[in-house]
Amino acid sequence: MKILIINPNSSLEMTDLIQKSAENFVNGEYEVITLPTEGAPEFIDTYRDQALAAPGMLDIVKKYEEEVDAFIVACHCDPNLDLLKEVTCKPVVGIGESSMKMASMLGHKFSVISTAQHSVPNKQALIRKYHLEGCLASVRYPKEEIVGCSCNEEQIYLETSKDAIKEDMAEVIVLGCAGLSGLDKKIQEEVNLPVLDPILCALIIASGLVKASYTTSKIRRYALSY
Repeated sequence: MKILIINPNSSLEMTDLIQKSAENFVNGEYEVITLPTEGAPEFIDTYRDQALAAPGMLDIVKKYEEEVDAFIVACHCDPNLDLLKEVTCKPVVGIGESSMKMASMLGHKFSVISTAQHSVPNKQALIRKYHLEGCLASVRYPKEEIVGCSCNEEQIYLETSKDAIKEDMAEVIVLGCAGLSGLDKKIQEEVNLPVLDPILCALIIASGLVKASYTTSKIRRYALSY
C-alpha cells in the first residue's frame, strides 16, 4: 500500500513535519509520502488561499493517481476536498473531516483547538457541513495571555485544551492544524482523555478504505459530467 499526503501549502518545513509524524505512526507497515503544493501560498488561511492551491493539488493527483492507493489532504479546513474526490477514483480523505468524525465516536462532545481566532468561523462552517454541530463542545484558540507568556508550543495548546475540557465540557480534543501534528500524545498524557492528531486520523481511515477496497461513490454528487 502507498498513501500520498498532499500538503495544500508550499511550506517545506510543514511538509517535513507531516512526513515525520506519518512515518512514525505507520512504522513501516506501508509506504507514505508527503508532497507540498507547488504554486500554493505558504499557509492556507483564507478561501482565496484554497483557490490558489487547487491547480497544484490537481496536478499532484493527476501525476500520482496510478502510483498510489489513496490521497490525504493535510490541512484541517479540508481545502478542495470535494474537488479531489470528484477527479479521482482513489479514496481521498481530509484530515478535518476524518479527525472530527472520529472524535464524535470517542466521546459525547469534542473541541477543536485552532491556532488563531480568525479560523474559528471557518471551522464552525466546516462542522456544519459535516453535520457535527450536535457533537461540538467548542472551537478554541490560545488566549492572548497564554501566547504572550514564555510557554513553549506544547504548553500553549495544553492550556487551551484544559480550558476546553473544564469550561466547555469537551470529552475529546481535536488538534485543528496539520502543524500541530506530534503534540497529541504529550497533551493526552496531561489531560487523560483522547487527543486526536488529524494526520493520524486520516491515515487510519485512508488505509482502512484501501484494505477494504472502498472508495468514493461516483453515481451522483462526485460523478464527472464528461
